[in-house]
Amino acid sequence: MERARRPGMLRVVAEELLLTDEARASDLRRMKVVATSLFVLAALVYIVTRSLEDGQPAWGYVRATAEAAMVGALADWFAVTALFKHPLGIPIPHTAIIKKRKDQIGSSLGGFVEDNFLTRSVVTERLSDAGIAARLGEWLSRPANARTVGAQSAAVVRGVTEVLQDDVIQSGLESLIRERAGRVHVAPLVGRAIDAAIEGGHHQSLLDSMLVGVDRFLDDNAQSFRNRLTQESPWWVPDTIDDVVFNKLYTAVRRFLTEVAEDPNHELRRDIDQRSAKLAQDLRTSPALIARGEELKGELLDHPEVRAWSNNLWTSMKTALIEAAEDPGSQLRVRLEEALVDAGTSLHRDPELQAKVDHWIIEAVGYVAEQVRGEVAELIATTVQRWDSDETAARIELQVGRDLQFIRINGTLVGGLAGLVIYSLSELVR
Repeated sequence: MERARRPGMLRVVAEELLLTDEARASDLRRMKVVATSLFVLAALVYIVTRSLEDGQPAWGYVRATAEAAMVGALADWFAVTALFKHPLGIPIPHTAIIKKRKDQIGSSLGGFVEDNFLTRSVVTERLSDAGIAARLGEWLSRPANARTVGAQSAAVVRGVTEVLQDDVIQSGLESLIRERAGRVHVAPLVGRAIDAAIEGGHHQSLLDSMLVGVDRFLDDNAQSFRNRLTQESPWWVPDTIDDVVFNKLYTAVRRFLTEVAEDPNHELRRDIDQRSAKLAQDLRTSPALIARGEELKGELLDHPEVRAWSNNLWTSMKTALIEAAEDPGSQLRVRLEEALVDAGTSLHRDPELQAKVDHWIIEAVGYVAEQVRGEVAELIATTVQRWDSDETAARIELQVGRDLQFIRINGTLVGGLAGLVIYSLSELVR
């Protein structure tokens, strides 16, 4: 759904930019008309007052003002036009400056940005007053914002997993598993596990469960054992004797199991303790058992099922991670959002933590600025170099041309005022 909205969003942004450029072009045209109209007005006043000046000398002041206004308007029109093109299409030297010096302007702009914006001192000064950590903490402490960040985590997780190569990750996991498994000797590990079981009495609990299971097994299969005895007994032995033998054996075995189960100090239990302890010691110290354990471990790691499991481990992990990140109700998303809210609350309330985070941010951004400032300057310079000269001049004029028209307007007004002052002074000293 997010991807479906992107073309619409891009279209809206493009339309807004287009409207902005159209509005700027309209303002530029309007200001050019205003500036030119002042020049035309000055020219008309000059023509009219030039013919009236002979009869009434007072008109000379108006004529001088209009004349100087025209000169000022023409001079500033030439200056403004010469920045972008040749005035009247005449290739006068030092005109169309932007078109001719486009590459130098790009290099100078890149150097200006590099020297005056992307420096550690400028970045540090600007970020020190921004209070980024406090703002970030206040923003993250709101559950709605934490949910927004959590929702974006799905895109981050999917993007990262798509960039990674599955075969490389799977091979790396398999190598890691085999490497870690190779560092651990199986036999001593099993020996320590037996020691722990003996120390905690767990082996006796296991024995109790086995005794109960064996007793139930004998009880459930008593007739089967009796039939087996009949099959194995000679044909000439009477059934009554078989019954007596069977009952004796069956009762003795079940009585023995009951005695072991009820007596925590039974001889069998002590014997099992001794044999278990001896086995644990042998597993820890016997070179033969240790070597046999390593051999079995190698066979296990080389088993096709184990290798298939390790090969599919990354795929399963990736699928589970993506599904959990995309599911708003998953434990991953819930825990992530809770962690974000807790972190934001702590950051918002703890000035000492804010100072640390601000320091980390300032140091990180300052370092990045120092490292990329040259690349940014080069990017600006090369980007401007790739622009067409006419297009570059048109772009710049569209951005600043409206304000430059005030130079023409001011030139007309100031020129007229200067002409009036000069004419008045000349009349006074005549």
